[in-house]
Amino acid sequence: MKVFVTGGAGYIGSHTCVELLTAGHDVVVLDNFCNSHPEALCRVEKITGKRITVVKEDIRNQAALEAALQEHGCEAVIHFAGLKAVGESVAKPLQYYDNNVVGTLRLLAAMQNCGVETLVFSSSATVYGEPQYLPLTEDHPLSATNPYGRSKLMIEDILRDLYQAKPQFRIAILRYFNPVGAHDSGLIGEDPQGIPNNLMPYVAQVAVGRRAHLNVWGGDYPTHDGTGVRDYIHVVDLALGHLSALDYLASGPQCVAVNLGTGTGYSVLDVVKAFEQASQKQVAYQLADRRPGDVATCYANPVLAEKILGWKAQRDLAAMCRDHWRWQQQNPEGFV
Repeated sequence: MKVFVTGGAGYIGSHTCVELLTAGHDVVVLDNFCNSHPEALCRVEKITGKRITVVKEDIRNQAALEAALQEHGCEAVIHFAGLKAVGESVAKPLQYYDNNVVGTLRLLAAMQNCGVETLVFSSSATVYGEPQYLPLTEDHPLSATNPYGRSKLMIEDILRDLYQAKPQFRIAILRYFNPVGAHDSGLIGEDPQGIPNNLMPYVAQVAVGRRAHLNVWGGDYPTHDGTGVRDYIHVVDLALGHLSALDYLASGPQCVAVNLGTGTGYSVLDVVKAFEQASQKQVAYQLADRRPGDVATCYANPVLAEKILGWKAQRDLAAMCRDHWRWQQQNPEGFV
């Protein structure tokens, strides 16, 4: 199948491109490289020995989207392109709604005009807001607590509305939990620009000596060690979930939302200890005040993904840390 991957040079996108190419799909990537590096796609080609068609364009340029979909005969879309930092979204809400929501509207219009009716959408567990119960199932009430999460929830609503109006569409909404780790080649991985927003790259940068210590936001949560608990999922498992979703959509028109997580929660300090084991380095940390908007505990019920997609996360926390450390060691400055 010829698959159009928006944001394909990003962290999750690049790992998904590897798995698509390995499975025999042809890949066309659209990316404006505002939060990613073209080198990531060169590395994907190196890992797989296969070529990627790259379109350097903005997701909001509908004419460019239509031209790319038609010229390359794309049959399905995996939509990653979007801004994704919660804190930045609070400071720059209009930018987030423009890029994420307007960008998706342009993509959907382009798909409709080109007769492409299969979409896998990159959503997030942030659409659940403050958990009312755990583990989180797909029918948990939806209520995001920040502009980033609201942009994802708006897009989910748009996709459900589109399916109601155009029931021939095949749509999978994948709600990610916390992606970490890297491809086991060490050639691609998470390369945050500036100060990392996510835990694992920050921990890795402390271990490699780029940063003095980790700030642990909140040591007084009602958890086993007082630090926040999250469902960390290996990025390769997550990437494979997209292939499972594509295969599932081949069975017919539908619009389905599915959690992609492990079902196990680990605290910040659990991750620090596991990373110290993997790297044989000490990770200095300091406890700091809670951040507004952070929840104490969040983890998935992943049963639906196994039931309908035949997908289950395989890699444990030790593998996540080991693979991330290999990437960090081989690329101390990222894709430079």
